[in-house]
Amino acid sequence: MKNLSLMLLILSLSLTTGCSWLGWGDEEQTEEDSAGLTEKDFYERIQSSLNASNWTVAISNLQLLESQFPFGKYAEQGQLELIYAQYKSGDYESSIASADRFIRLHPQHPNVDYAFYVKGLSEISQTGGFFDSFLPTDSSLRDIGEARGAFTTLTELLSRFPESPYAADARKRLISLRNRLARAEIHVANYYFTRGAYLAAANRGRFVVENFQQSPAVPDGLAVMAQAYYLLEMKELADNSVEVLVANYPEHPSLDSNGQFDFERRLLADQDSWLDKVSFGVLKRIKPPSFDSRAVYDKVTREAELGNGDQSQQENKRSIWSLLTFGLLN
Repeated sequence: MKNLSLMLLILSLSLTTGCSWLGWGDEEQTEEDSAGLTEKDFYERIQSSLNASNWTVAISNLQLLESQFPFGKYAEQGQLELIYAQYKSGDYESSIASADRFIRLHPQHPNVDYAFYVKGLSEISQTGGFFDSFLPTDSSLRDIGEARGAFTTLTELLSRFPESPYAADARKRLISLRNRLARAEIHVANYYFTRGAYLAAANRGRFVVENFQQSPAVPDGLAVMAQAYYLLEMKELADNSVEVLVANYPEHPSLDSNGQFDFERRLLADQDSWLDKVSFGVLKRIKPPSFDSRAVYDKVTREAELGNGDQSQQENKRSIWSLLTFGLLN
C-alpha cells in the first residue's frame, strides 16, 4: 500500500512538473505576478519583454494591461505595441485584426499610420511561403488575395498620411506589390491561352497595360494582346498592339531581328515531344503561347540571373585542389 501511495505521489509530481515545463499555466502565473502592480510598473515589465524579443509573454501582458487598465495612460500605446508583437511572433491574422480594431476605435490617433503600416507588413508576410527563405520561388504564381489586401492597405496609408515616416518604405513595397500583381495577370493570360480562351487572355493583357503602367509586365501585356487578337482574327487590333510594342520595347523576345512579331513561331513547340516521335509527326502537339520577359525587363530577375552567372563562372575557375578540399585549399 505504501509503495502504491509513493508511486501515485511521484506520478502526480511528474505530471505537475511536465505541465510547468510545457508552459501550461503561464497565464495564471502571469495574472498572479501582475496582481498589485501599478499601470506604470506593468508597462515597464512589458517593455522589458519587448526589448528581449519575448513576444509570447509580451502579448499576454499587453492583453492583461488592456483588460486591467482599459482607460489608462498606456492603453492606446499598448494596443499599438500589441499589433507589433503579434506581427513579430508570426501571428499575422491576429496582428491584422488588432490593427483593424485600433483603426476603427482611434481613427484620429496621431500614430494611427503605424497601425496601417504594420497591418500592411502582416498582409505582405502572409503572401510568403515556408520555403521562400531556402529556395528561389515565384510569389506571383501564388494566390494574390493577400497581396491585393496589402496593396490596398499601403495605398490608403499613403493617401491619408503622405508625410508619414513610414511613407517611403510603403512606396517601395507598393512597387514590389504592383509588379507582383501585374505578373500574376500575365500568368493568368498564359493559362487562358492553354484553354483556348483568347478573348479572356486579351482582356488580361489590356488590364495590365491600362492599370500597371511602368511595371515590367507591360511588355508582356502588349504581347499577350497582339497574340490573342491575332488568334481572334482581329488583325487591326493585333497590329496596333505590335506597333506599340515595337516602339516602346524593341528588345522583347517575341520580336525578331527585323522588329516583326512572329505569331506562328509561338504556336509551335521548340522541340518534338515523345508523342510526336511515336506517331511520326501525325499527332503533333501544339504549344500554346506563353510570355515571360522578366529576364529582359525586370531588374530584380535580371540581377539575380547575372549573379548566378557570375557564381557559375567562379565555380568553373576553381582548381582541382579547391574541389577536392571543399574550398579549404582555394
